[in-house]
Amino acid sequence: MNERPSTQLRARRYRDLADRVAARVHHLMSGRVSDFRVHIDKRGLVLRGRTRTYHAKQLVRQAAMEVTGMPILADEVEVF
Repeated sequence: MNERPSTQLRARRYRDLADRVAARVHHLMSGRVSDFRVHIDKRGLVLRGRTRTYHAKQLVRQAAMEVTGMPILADEVEVF
């Protein structure tokens, strides 16, 4: 609660951006990715979830980068 306003604004911006990434992935993937989550900080993205194909995994990466323009620090989307 003693966070600086700029820190709070940045955290909110990252949450909003993560929501946009998740919405884009869910829209494009039509259920081909489950348990999708994205963490965003000033360095980049961490993607998590599950899919059945490497092609779907690549589409998730592409969608996340298109929405944010940020680098992917870790792609933890599991192909099962």
